[in-house]
Amino acid sequence: MKTRKSRAQRRQDLIEAARRAMLQHGTDTVLLNQVAEQAGLTSGAVLYHYPDLRDLLLEAHHAGMERFYELRVKKIADISDPVRKLVVTIRSGLPTDAEDADVRLLCELGGAAGRNRVYAALLTTLYDRQVSMYQMILELGAAQSAFTLAADSQTIARNLVALEDAYGYRIVARHPTLHAAEAVELILSYARLVTGNPLDVPEEPAKPPRARKATT
Repeated sequence: MKTRKSRAQRRQDLIEAARRAMLQHGTDTVLLNQVAEQAGLTSGAVLYHYPDLRDLLLEAHHAGMERFYELRVKKIADISDPVRKLVVTIRSGLPTDAEDADVRLLCELGGAAGRNRVYAALLTTLYDRQVSMYQMILELGAAQSAFTLAADSQTIARNLVALEDAYGYRIVARHPTLHAAEAVELILSYARLVTGNPLDVPEEPAKPPRARKATT
């Protein structure tokens, strides 16, 4: 017997369908019927949950953007060492590979931002938040004498975010010799120069997948 999905679950399914549709058809040209097709629903069913398609598309964008600010802030919240904070933040700011849907969608959003003020505002907000995130880490490290900053914290933070954006784009654009691991080291090489710290933090081993419960 199938369990009926809650309204929240159905809305989450629609957000994922909208993300797939935007990747396939373009962020600012995707149509209602294309989202409905990805969701396996009628256009009317989509409109039942989101009477304005623009609201659904904005939620779909925010779902991907959350990873590069909210989730990173949570990830480093309990780390007291500014050196580890900085390294963990850098390592979590790049696509996993060329198929990374979150980064591909951000690249699509960037292409549409020149034509859509709302998308431009979303990207500006994300950029400013990421810069402030790095600034807090840099200033914490300087206050604890872990970092000797070669420039003001805002300049360094802006450069770190710009490097993430540039290398992230190159990775999803399938540059043949640039992958996430290489890009992380390239960004770390800049961070070492501007913080005066070797940033020697071993990478944490990947957590093994959780065992699935046996079904009877």
